[in-house]
Amino acid sequence: MNKLDQLKAMTDVVADTGDIEAIARYQPLDATTNPSLLLKAASLPAYQGTLAAAKATAKRISGEAGMQAACLQFAVDIGCEILKLIPGRVSSEVDARLSFQTEATIAQAKTMIEHYERQGISSDRILVKIASTWEGINAARALERDGIQCNLTLLFGFAQAVACAEAGVYLISPFVGRILDWHRAKTGIEYTAESDPGVVSVQQIYQYYKAHNYPTVVMGASFRNLGEIESLAGCDRLTISPDLLSALAADEGPLTRQLTPVSDPSRPQIEMNESSFRWSMNDDAMATEKLAEGIRNFAADQIKLEQLIIK
Repeated sequence: MNKLDQLKAMTDVVADTGDIEAIARYQPLDATTNPSLLLKAASLPAYQGTLAAAKATAKRISGEAGMQAACLQFAVDIGCEILKLIPGRVSSEVDARLSFQTEATIAQAKTMIEHYERQGISSDRILVKIASTWEGINAARALERDGIQCNLTLLFGFAQAVACAEAGVYLISPFVGRILDWHRAKTGIEYTAESDPGVVSVQQIYQYYKAHNYPTVVMGASFRNLGEIESLAGCDRLTISPDLLSALAADEGPLTRQLTPVSDPSRPQIEMNESSFRWSMNDDAMATEKLAEGIRNFAADQIKLEQLIIK
């Protein structure tokens, strides 16, 4: 067995791409999208018909409402195409510009689910992606109560992970590679896979969740190299880019499980309210800076996608 097949035996593998050819090739359980990936997908030959349909919607409905409807249609149409190729779920992201608006996030998430349902896709095949701000986590809490399951993204700090678990979020996506990027830039150190700050962060979150039997799924994301993936073998899920999926598939070496769930009720449990969440984030420069940067970048790519659609 190659390393990809070995990994699939211990971890649910998710494709971090909107490229349907890559998804068909590597046969992941689930797939994730975001504004950056949708922008890339808009340039692929396979989606030119989808892009043309979104443009037609933008022309038919005037103004801001038409642009929003067209972008949502494009995201949902791509999600539907992906779902034809995978047995599990696709994650579709709420507009990053709503990251600090709880009620607006809830409204857009419900509209997105309605769009999927009109195409015959039930909500149990969709995860709504929301940035892990305090407002986003509260939106996810409400959506989960309404039966809409969420993927909390742009997660960099332990406080975010604790708050998500307490909110009953279905799944979190800690960004391994972006955590590494920050520490490299600040320290100049070249980390090993074992000392990689992003890997260590996900290990800590995984161990805390399992110690207290939180059902929230831990899905490592944003990988920079194979070493990070191999160091998290056994994590609930890992979402991996096509290039790294290809590298795993080409490697016939052994892969050892690194993470195993261990319940430990004696471990101190952290209570997270808004005040403690905001203080913890303020005290964690990396998490604060990377969350803000991620929201800005996703918002910028969303704007580029809008401009492409309304041309």
